[in-house]
Amino acid sequence: MTATSPLLEARNLRKTYGRGGGLFADETTGDRFLAVDDVSFSVQPGETFAVVGESGCGKTTLARMLLRLIEPDHGAILFEGRDLLQLSGEALRARRRQMQMIFQDPFASLNPRLRVGEIVAEPLAIHEPQLSRNDRLDRAAQLLLRVGLPGDAANRYPHEFSGGQRQRIGIARALILRPSLIIADEPVSALDVSVGAQVLLLLQELQQEFRLTYLLISHSLPVVAQLASHIAVMRAGRFVECDPADLILHQPTHIYTRELLAAVPEIPTARSL
Repeated sequence: MTATSPLLEARNLRKTYGRGGGLFADETTGDRFLAVDDVSFSVQPGETFAVVGESGCGKTTLARMLLRLIEPDHGAILFEGRDLLQLSGEALRARRRQMQMIFQDPFASLNPRLRVGEIVAEPLAIHEPQLSRNDRLDRAAQLLLRVGLPGDAANRYPHEFSGGQRQRIGIARALILRPSLIIADEPVSALDVSVGAQVLLLLQELQQEFRLTYLLISHSLPVVAQLASHIAVMRAGRFVECDPADLILHQPTHIYTRELLAAVPEIPTARSL
């Protein structure tokens, strides 16, 4: 991969589902809908590429395909120049450790039976088994401090924390392997506005400190305006517009993008945080 090559590239991704689904759904009837329809884009190292659109437009399906949590029906996913769909076993695991996810719901994404330090350290047990348990927990404790949690956080359980603190735990878990790409799926939608703004500021700081690349999924233009360098507007499974953030926010060309902007009284910028 050269200095100007994309870190992540999606080519003609497509995913369909049977309408209604269920155990006895007939996959041969053709009664299917397109969740993601011929989506292509690229993400440069160090940038924040945002995908914005209303609920049900295919954003989360796209995010999960990029991590191969869902297999696409068609297309290619290139990470550091390698097609993830052609990898398996150890080769896929080596790529996956460089691609981590922050989930939407900080309440559901943490195992309530584990202490927070164990939750954050768990990826190390999988990808760096040579580390001792104490080394894993020490690294987790340091990262928990970095994301703004108290010194005793590692020894406590998820239910002892607020929603914003739980999302910080999720961020620490995503960072523990020092990935190059983080996919953040609606990372502040479950939080109130002031707490969400603090989490966005943290993400911005961590991006600079750890040289991260973000793919940010959101239904909110004000959220993506605070972080994004490029914005793709998604509707009914397709990208209707994809340009640098300033153009999308101030000179949109598609009527759907203009409708989204018209519904927002004022679009903030990262400087207003």
